[in-house]
Amino acid sequence: MSSDHPATATQVLQEADRRRTFAVISHPDAGKSTLTEALALHAQAITSAGAVHGKGGRRGVTSDWMELEKERGISVTSAALQFGHRDHVMNLVDTPGHADFSEDTYRVLAAVDCAIMLVDAAKGLEEQTRKLFSVCRHRGVPVITFINKWDRRGRESLDLLEDIENILGITPVPMVWPVGAAGNLRGLVRAGDTEQMLRFTRVPGGTHKAVEERLTAEQAAAEEGPLWETALEELELVLSSGPGWDPEAFRAGKISPVFFGAALTNIGVGLLLDAVVDLAPEPGPRPLAAGGARPVDSDFTGLVFKIQANMDPAHRDRIAFVRVCSGVFERGMNVTRAASGRSFATKYAHTVFGAERTVVDTSYPGDVVGLINATALRVGDTLYAGKKAEFPALPAFAPEHFAVARPKDISRSKQFRKGISQLDEEGVVQVLVSDRRGDQAPVLAAVGPMQFDVVLHRMEHEFSSAITLDYLPYNIARVTDPEGAATLNRQRLVNGEVLTRRSDEVLLALFADKWQMNGFVRSHPEVKLETLIATAD
Repeated sequence: MSSDHPATATQVLQEADRRRTFAVISHPDAGKSTLTEALALHAQAITSAGAVHGKGGRRGVTSDWMELEKERGISVTSAALQFGHRDHVMNLVDTPGHADFSEDTYRVLAAVDCAIMLVDAAKGLEEQTRKLFSVCRHRGVPVITFINKWDRRGRESLDLLEDIENILGITPVPMVWPVGAAGNLRGLVRAGDTEQMLRFTRVPGGTHKAVEERLTAEQAAAEEGPLWETALEELELVLSSGPGWDPEAFRAGKISPVFFGAALTNIGVGLLLDAVVDLAPEPGPRPLAAGGARPVDSDFTGLVFKIQANMDPAHRDRIAFVRVCSGVFERGMNVTRAASGRSFATKYAHTVFGAERTVVDTSYPGDVVGLINATALRVGDTLYAGKKAEFPALPAFAPEHFAVARPKDISRSKQFRKGISQLDEEGVVQVLVSDRRGDQAPVLAAVGPMQFDVVLHRMEHEFSSAITLDYLPYNIARVTDPEGAATLNRQRLVNGEVLTRRSDEVLLALFADKWQMNGFVRSHPEVKLETLIATAD
């Protein structure tokens, strides 16, 4: 749609109603990347799926493009995938599964309207899943539960639902129930239609959709006998003892619809994808930092939730991922960065599917747009057109690992400074500086140690400046102020100091452990020491 014929408010609302913007969250190895691929496969966005831990000859999943991800079989960056399903536009924002990248996941959850919580049938609710669920609750993101790997031996279905209710404090409401125990998956039955069973015949390797067959209740009883009867009894038990399906309770985070299946063999994935269309909320008004909310059909606003460089090594470019929050985005339009008040033209804009790109001309609320080489943008920025708007800042997680970075080759200092600055802007690590150490020895602060592995890899391979890391004996960071910094510096702590976070000039007081920090607090109760978001608990 060209700017000569701007979209009306009605058109914007109609397009927003067709959008579903969601993420998949899970513990590492629960099958998140596999499910991401399977969802795209079911929507016919790709022709065949590849698993992360595939055998020789199997390609890696489309959404994992970084060399480090391919080497380790993990997702450490977020990818934005857009595809169509049932006349809806699906925006799936992939998240890192590893606990060391919690901060990146938090930023992604600021850009979605719903999350699919992936639970391993054998392992149940693992630590990282619990933390990510807490982040969803904190952000008010409704959660759909998918119990994965039901084609392998695992726990009892009723026990898994009990854990969800007791540990997470949310009521599970089954929408789909398995026929057969974990490891003996005979089929699935929908809560709203117990007169038929869905049977799936897996495709070898799971590269294509499983073949679906529908059996009547009589056929299911004849062929599956006690397994069919048990499934119906369990489903009836859970449904009769719970509150039942309530869209408002779902959006309020009080209940979670539950699905069973196996992402690797594409069983139950189509039902899950339909559920995102039918149950997940459409984009709505977004709260503003100054109070109130920006209506979906007002002027354009967008939130920068991720910045990634060198997705295309041949071009050495930089992509800012922007969630469209209101209005219409049109390529080439002038938008203003709220933090600086400066406007710029969005000449290069793409939708991104893994490493593949498509030029985007028009996007609506819920869509994710990749702005190419918008070098002034930072994670958390608000972009707007028309009336000024600014969304609340994205909070930073408390780092627990610290290391001084230095270039191995001092003649590569220019590349070193550029690389460290780039990784700071992307949010790969937090960069802390001090007068004592100077620019040639910044302190890198990470939530998890694997972030340092990413820095080492990218500094050497992308910025041509291999680095060394000297690890510091700190484990705790607290926000302080100039008066607090002066007091701390006078104490000359053996294992403690105050550094400035480069991205926002916030002063962070670093301590070796809680005993040292508590001792300082007892001696100086007047000093400001504020907690950052350390975990989602």
